[in-house]
Amino acid sequence: MTLCLPSTPASPLAFRPGLGPVCCTSPLSRYSRPRLVQQALDLLACEVLYSDALASPQAVRDYLQVLLADRPHEVFVVVFLDAQHRVLDAVELFRGTLTQTSVYPREVVVEALARHAAAVILAHNHPSGQAEPSLADQALTRTLQSALSLVDVRVLDHFIVTRSSAVSMAERGLV
Repeated sequence: MTLCLPSTPASPLAFRPGLGPVCCTSPLSRYSRPRLVQQALDLLACEVLYSDALASPQAVRDYLQVLLADRPHEVFVVVFLDAQHRVLDAVELFRGTLTQTSVYPREVVVEALARHAAAVILAHNHPSGQAEPSLADQALTRTLQSALSLVDVRVLDHFIVTRSSAVSMAERGLV
């Protein structure tokens, strides 16, 4: 087991977009979490990268809820996976407003190819607290599935996250 300490300059998370200290300083993510919460997320991110921590749908749901539930605005995250469905990276690709965010399929494809991903898990939060996938969420999922399938990347799931729950679109037959 690999031990990662977020305060260590050589931490592998220090240079991982969307994970570790970079998460709160990137121009994409101006939201700043309390330091203790960010340290806990850094350790969780390390666990996710260096183990089979996301081996079940419930583990993915828990991870995404910790990562996204407290955001005051919509964010869209992609968890990139290798051929054995181990986590390669988890990146906040898009940030929006209280009620919506713009997602560009081309950028998702570019990021998947850059990481040599074989599969992805999509996720975004609903700060409103309504976890039900909207028609727009369903259409976006279909669009991303189509775009990613052209480069042999599978969409395994799309989660909608709120403070109190995380809904799997795959469990509802929507992926």
